[in-house]
Amino acid sequence: MVGPKIFEDISSKLSELAANSPARDLEKNVRAVMASAFTKLDLVTREEFDAQREVLSHALTRLAELEHRVAELEAQIAGRGAE
Repeated sequence: MVGPKIFEDISSKLSELAANSPARDLEKNVRAVMASAFTKLDLVTREEFDAQREVLSHALTRLAELEHRVAELEAQIAGRGAE
């Protein structure tokens, strides 16, 4: 009869083979190449993107307010010149 020790040995050998398989090496290499490619790209995280979008939205709102204020001041100046 085969003892439980043999099943453990077979299981550990199979796990070892799976960890050292060419497919595993290929996966590691592909991940490394992709990580390197993404590092070279000028990418940002979603959090950074959302933060910049919020800053831009605030800047556009402020710009609209300032344009309106300049238009009011120009109208006041033009009104004084007509007097």
